[in-house]
Amino acid sequence: MTRDEDPTADFLDGVRAEETPWRTDRPAGEPAPERAERPERWGRTRAAGRAAAQAAPYLQAAALVAWLASGAFDDGSGDQS
Repeated sequence: MTRDEDPTADFLDGVRAEETPWRTDRPAGEPAPERAERPERWGRTRAAGRAAAQAAPYLQAAALVAWLASGAFDDGSGDQS
């Protein structure tokens, strides 16, 4: 199939030839258009990650205290062979 017979190529040529507002250069001094607001996709996930990061030192300290306490109250009756 040659390019002359390809309807897709014809369509794309037509699209490329169109003058669209977002493709034109804006004059100097004209501000850029405002970007559309996008909803936060990962808002809850990021909030949970931040909360976990803030709680991590406390969880580590609690685990250390529990580990030390378990060793302090060990009565020595365990099999040490």
